[in-house]
Amino acid sequence: MRRDWSVRARMTVLAGVVMALLCTTFCALILVGAYQDATEDRADRILRVKLRVLPLLLRDRLPPVLPELGIVALQVVGPTGRVVAANSRMTGKPRMASFVPPEEFSPKGGVVCGTPKPDACVIVVGLRVHAHGDHWIIYGAEPVVPPYVHHFLLAALLGGSALLVGVTAVGTYRTVGKTLVPIEAMRAELAEITSTDPGRRVPVPEHHDEIRQLAEIVNQTLDRLEAALQRERRFAYDASHDLRSPITAMRTQVEEALLHPKEADWPATADALLDSLHRLQAIVTNLLELARVDAGGVDLGERVDLSELADSELARRVRRARVVADPQPDVVVTADRLQLARLIANLLDNAERHATSTVTVSVRREGGDAVLEVGDDGPGISPDQREYVFQRFARLEAARSKDQGGTGLGLAIARGIAERHGGTLTIEDSERGARFVARIPIRDPDETEESG
Repeated sequence: MRRDWSVRARMTVLAGVVMALLCTTFCALILVGAYQDATEDRADRILRVKLRVLPLLLRDRLPPVLPELGIVALQVVGPTGRVVAANSRMTGKPRMASFVPPEEFSPKGGVVCGTPKPDACVIVVGLRVHAHGDHWIIYGAEPVVPPYVHHFLLAALLGGSALLVGVTAVGTYRTVGKTLVPIEAMRAELAEITSTDPGRRVPVPEHHDEIRQLAEIVNQTLDRLEAALQRERRFAYDASHDLRSPITAMRTQVEEALLHPKEADWPATADALLDSLHRLQAIVTNLLELARVDAGGVDLGERVDLSELADSELARRVRRARVVADPQPDVVVTADRLQLARLIANLLDNAERHATSTVTVSVRREGGDAVLEVGDDGPGISPDQREYVFQRFARLEAARSKDQGGTGLGLAIARGIAERHGGTLTIEDSERGARFVARIPIRDPDETEESG
């Protein structure tokens, strides 16, 4: 099975390779410079030796065998092209080079192989001089400089490079290891967090760096997940409780009727069962609607006249309270018609259940928003309870004692629809009763499609 390298191993190898490349480059530059310097030094040394031979030539005291002056090969070529003097290594050997310096006292050099040994190459420098009325050439040679210049230099460069690569690899391995310690701690903690223990959090490093920011973001995400889990648990509890109530009532009614079937009032029992079924159906329908809103199942591409939609909703319902409507014309939004109709219906249902006698509805344009207000003249909602009523299955027992037909989901659904359209649904101050205000941004269809 293929096993990927760890981050520490990959970073160590990468750092080692990069350092090796850098060392190779610098070593090559050093060797090239040292090679050039060594070559020039040998050429200068050859030239100095030839200058020591020059006085012998000018005084006509040139011996056939030249003294050993510290270089490998030394020859003096006469005007006829014959070797007239040489050191002991070059005695009896032919002329070591054929090139002729172009000017007097202007040295010329080159590499020649086969002199003084057949398998050796040397650096030859020639010097053209004028003596005794004619031109003479003095050749001197030294072994060529090897590419590595000197084995001590090569060993020093290789040893230093190996040391640098090793130090870099070890340093990278340890540094990355220390860097990954808090990440490993976060990984271990995350691996142990379960739905039964959502309150645990990953450790936050002391240093203010990117890893600390990562730990803080992870903890913030865990906070949101824990809050969502608590909401889901509370929602499941409330849903099961609200679903159990009508089911229990139906079962009790049926069991009582079956105990005395001849004495039971079956039409009344059927009516009671229908009431419980209506409530059960309302709860299930609202749960499905909540699931759809949470899943984002909203089509924001239709242009909807909010005033016309509010009039249509008012016209089709049986009034349980007097309605005072004041919709301004041509308040058009880009939205999902069915979802906005559900928002208006939920607000109207809530207002009619709690109104003493009157429900007020108004639609207007305010800046860049379409504003829908639905109010009632009921007991109202205290400021500290205004957010609570938008929670799922929330009910205010004291202030909403008349709420016998609600499921506790209508306002949560209405707010979800408003927020899905980029708007808000809040409860604002009023002289009497509760005043729900929904604000929906007025946007063009193209802008809505881009934002969605």
